[in-house]
Amino acid sequence: MNYIKLLLLIPIIGFLGFLPYANKIEPYVLGMPFLLFWVALWMIVASITLFIVYRFDPENQGSDVK
Repeated sequence: MNYIKLLLLIPIIGFLGFLPYANKIEPYVLGMPFLLFWVALWMIVASITLFIVYRFDPENQGSDVK
């Protein structure tokens, strides 16, 4: 199995697993309620994680585009 793909579980666990603990309005972070900041943060983390998996996945070492 390709273990680099296990990194894709990080955003799922972080966003959904800890969402009940982040479901609050106070404190405000960067002018946003905490829940909105939490969602935006995990969208960024998910994008970075997808990029890392894309770059380091050994099955993705060639391009079919000519």
